[in-house]
Amino acid sequence: MKNKPEKQKDLDSLQAELGKAANVFLTGYEKLKVQQDFELRKAVRGAGGHYKVVKNTIAEKAAEGTKSAELLKNMKGMCSIAYTSGDPVALAKALTTYAKANPSFTFRAGMVEGRVVDVSGIQALATLPSKDELFAKLLYLINAPAQRLLGAMNGVARNLAVVVEQGVKENKFKA
Repeated sequence: MKNKPEKQKDLDSLQAELGKAANVFLTGYEKLKVQQDFELRKAVRGAGGHYKVVKNTIAEKAAEGTKSAELLKNMKGMCSIAYTSGDPVALAKALTTYAKANPSFTFRAGMVEGRVVDVSGIQALATLPSKDELFAKLLYLINAPAQRLLGAMNGVARNLAVVVEQGVKENKFKA
């Protein structure tokens, strides 16, 4: 059992991490086996997030003064938190995929960019494309007009070359 200074150190560490986290998901993890927990933590790490199982009172105390205070207030039952300061879509997708494979893992609520969302909001977030996909689409849209202009300019020169070549073959040009 931990003594008071160790508990305080854990509380301070969690408070610092929650202070940096812009996105927090509150989950239930009842009846997860060790292997399932390992897979969950691996999926969360792969999405750039962190996952912790904490006591409800410690989570509530650690959230005081942070954006997630409203979310982690009055927690009941066996709860865990997954959080990230990065892409919330990637973490929501990883957690949703895991929840589909393991029905004992459930969502309770979430906080995305400082705004509390319910379970349906988390499900909707998981269907969005990731930040990288959105950047790729945006770059394509920015780059497309330049590519089309270049293609049109090349088309004029190519057509002119074809006409000149046909004229030479048919001896239409006299020297």
